[in-house]
Amino acid sequence: MIRSNGLGVDTCKQPRNGYRQQKIMMYLNDGKTREKRDMIHDVRATLRSIREVSTTCTKLFMVDTLEKVGVSHYFSTEITSILDMAYKSWQQKDQEMIMDMEACAMAFRILRMHGYDISSDVLAHFSEGSRFSDSDSKALLELYKASKVRIMEDEWTLDKIGSWTAELLRQQLCSGRISTSVMPQEVECVLQLPFYSSTLQPLEHKRNIEHFSTNGIQMRKPAYLPRHAAEDILALAVAEYHSAQSLYQKEVQYLDRWIKEVRLDQLKFLRILPLDVFFFFASSMFPRESSEARMAAIQHCILTIAVDDLFDVAGSNEELENLVALFEKWDAYDEIGFCSENVETIFYAVYNTSNKIGSRAAEVQNRSVMTHIAELWLDMVRVMMKEAKWSRERQVPTMEEYLPVAEVSFALGPIVPPSLYLMGPELPEEVVGGTEYGELLRLMNVCCRLLNDMASYKREWAEGKVNSVMLQAGVRRAGEEVSPASVDAAKEEIRRMIEASKREMLRLVTREEAAAGGCGGSVPRLCKDMFWNMCKVVNLTYVKANGYCTLEEMLGAARAVVHEPLKV
Repeated sequence: MIRSNGLGVDTCKQPRNGYRQQKIMMYLNDGKTREKRDMIHDVRATLRSIREVSTTCTKLFMVDTLEKVGVSHYFSTEITSILDMAYKSWQQKDQEMIMDMEACAMAFRILRMHGYDISSDVLAHFSEGSRFSDSDSKALLELYKASKVRIMEDEWTLDKIGSWTAELLRQQLCSGRISTSVMPQEVECVLQLPFYSSTLQPLEHKRNIEHFSTNGIQMRKPAYLPRHAAEDILALAVAEYHSAQSLYQKEVQYLDRWIKEVRLDQLKFLRILPLDVFFFFASSMFPRESSEARMAAIQHCILTIAVDDLFDVAGSNEELENLVALFEKWDAYDEIGFCSENVETIFYAVYNTSNKIGSRAAEVQNRSVMTHIAELWLDMVRVMMKEAKWSRERQVPTMEEYLPVAEVSFALGPIVPPSLYLMGPELPEEVVGGTEYGELLRLMNVCCRLLNDMASYKREWAEGKVNSVMLQAGVRRAGEEVSPASVDAAKEEIRRMIEASKREMLRLVTREEAAAGGCGGSVPRLCKDMFWNMCKVVNLTYVKANGYCTLEEMLGAARAVVHEPLKV
């Protein structure tokens, strides 16, 4: 049941500590889903039984399976215990783990993504592909995925592994020699998407649940998973997916009403995608139980599109200056007034929605955060105004002038930080203003802006707008011709910048909170994941070599997650 508070869902005050587990238990006390507690109990019993008697490989396989079907969050204590034991084996260079390609790769990937400090040097004996040309598809896939969890520039071993495993997997795909334990669709997806786990989670969970329901959960010999345990995992995964899907459908209905209430449907120039698409992306960013944060992110995303379209398409210079002045005044907006109905509609939609989000966030954070939220909106419109001036006066900035402006104008500031306040962990001012938080925000902005620029540079240059690709290619005047070779070299440099930003972001996300140190304190892992998840969402949007995924592709994926039943 949705208990509306202006955001949509779950108005109970968030616990200050152990937020996610307590939130999950609150969800399980709902009468409609109470039966899931028995399923969780059964799976937990299996995890505890294998902890003492099974090999490290079997335990890691169980962790991987639970993550693949979207139920690992119920077993954080058991998983931590398993990973601690696996890390100890890794440190001791357990030969059973280290010399087995699949086991070593899976251990490296899972441990690194869970924040354990491990070196890629252990994978060095897998760096030469000529020795492993007849390897099983599952082992190759695991090794390829491990190669993408790169957090240091000098991890050349991972580069080599990624190159030869990708080539062998493509050969196996083309010749129809993919092992039966692996889905060809998974191999295609992993090879197509350029960095680790770019597949959006709900779609991946759906695919894996359907695959396991048809083919069973297959473990490597001599590992053994009792049939009842496999059935328990699948039953829990199906129940979890159905309850999440039901919630998404209710949230879509709420957002549809909100759009009408704030009169965004009256903005004829607004390019708004079907709401299913927003939920498809947001469901990959936020845990299932973080409904308020998910709703806030979608609302602010739609509002940033409205503001961007006013600056980019529909607004006169007078309207743009009026909107900036209104954001500068914020609560004292009546001192300014509105020069048009479009400006009035957009400002009130932003102001009223942000204040509701800020009010709820203040309850979660035990402090007011409204000043910060208003500042994020003001920062965005000010840089959009600067870009509009560049375009109007046909000015061409330097790359150094462009990037600080373009990073902010991509408009993730009003989307991600406000939603983090609703995630549950307290974020004191010293954390939000600290070095680590600021660097995560900057790297996310850089990565996403450059991905956008790579996809849109031809169109934007034709429209008289500046873009990092053309600036990197050496353009200094509006309308200046540039050679194809210069553009190609610029694109290669932008790709390098994107990869460097992703590596550094993943390093910050996966390092332990205690090791973060620095000015301002560390950001909780639950919040750090949201910066990384946003990069994954934007990455998928621009996965096509020539730009966006098609609307039909996005709609198809969104319908699969929000509406289509599981085929089990």
